[in-house]
Amino acid sequence: MRRPALLALLLLATAARAQGCGEVLAIATASAGELRAAFVPPAAQPPVTLVLLPGGGGHAALDAQGCAQKLKGNSLNRALPLFQAAGLGTVFVDAPADRQGADGLGGYRGQAGHAEDIGRLIAAVRARTGGTVWVVGTSRGSISAANAAARLRGDAAPDGMVLTSSVVRGSSGASWVRQTVFDVPLTDITAPLLVVVHAQDACVRSPPTESARLIAATRSARSQAVTVTGGPGPTASADPTQACEGRSPHGFDGQDAEVAAGIARFVRGGAY
Repeated sequence: MRRPALLALLLLATAARAQGCGEVLAIATASAGELRAAFVPPAAQPPVTLVLLPGGGGHAALDAQGCAQKLKGNSLNRALPLFQAAGLGTVFVDAPADRQGADGLGGYRGQAGHAEDIGRLIAAVRARTGGTVWVVGTSRGSISAANAAARLRGDAAPDGMVLTSSVVRGSSGASWVRQTVFDVPLTDITAPLLVVVHAQDACVRSPPTESARLIAATRSARSQAVTVTGGPGPTASADPTQACEGRSPHGFDGQDAEVAAGIARFVRGGAY
């Protein structure tokens, strides 16, 4: 994209966020509840929209203007204006209304009902835009994205998938803490797949060494593994739990523009 066009799109995205963060879509869930997401339509042709699935408990607490009141430091939330400036549509997904407690989505991320919820959202967005729709999951959101790509078919299925800082290693505790992306039927995934990790990710659940194994577990027709380097370095906190937060290499802190640009190239058919 030429610089003047990119600047114009960036200004449009900035103006849109000044008025709000997107149209709030409300989708009925498999459990007869409601799933809300903030939608900004694509501004470039051909239209490509990213369904963004944040990590943690997944509860973003979207307000009436579609702005997240929680998960503000999440890498996908920070990347929203960058994706929009590149002309991509965005759908920032909140946790369903009945799964916004302390554990949020918890172990539901790998279940068929959760995939169905995401599929209803994908179908609605595809009908609105007439273009391709990708799922992008980060950290624990990678389980949700892979689950959707593995289970969904037809208009509900994503056209491709991007996984960043994927949870590939479980830990002791509740069932959802033990859950990883490998608990999803990855062999059912045939759509294009981009896996992005950071070389200095110190989160115990997302070591940056499993990209090849993750891709090999799928039947993706087009795939790429990327290891990001540089940035401000490991978190200075002595608390190891901070290594799994957005403001660390796990969340590509300080490298949002680089990662967003690479994702944009891949979903348009190029290389990261």
